[in-house]
Amino acid sequence: MDSQERADFLNAYTKLLVNAWSDEDFAARLQSEPRTALAEVGLEIAAGATVEVLTVAAAHENESAQEAALEEQIGFWEQGAATGVYKLHVPNEPQVEGEELSESDLMSVAGGGCCCCPCCCITFGGKNNS
Repeated sequence: MDSQERADFLNAYTKLLVNAWSDEDFAARLQSEPRTALAEVGLEIAAGATVEVLTVAAAHENESAQEAALEEQIGFWEQGAATGVYKLHVPNEPQVEGEELSESDLMSVAGGGCCCCPCCCITFGGKNNS
């Protein structure tokens, strides 16, 4: 796979994952009609080729583990092009970890902290009251 083919694959694979995680209908099609779902995101496979869609645990450990998982998928795709049997790993939907924000965090997110000019900070007792 040359660099352009790799970039095209990565773009399409990313689109596939986003669609699978955010669209229940697409996720169902990916399982029941993988050829159709792959074509929707720009991944074409040869006539007669088969696709095995495997749901796998997402690589949350670190960036190098995520990169290794991606490289493995690229290898599976190249192998599928050579053998006609594609393995497609679809990680579980990533979970966004949340934590509670403090009152000062909420104030700065909501625009409660002043950062525009020294005059209003002095007048209204903002963070930059120098």
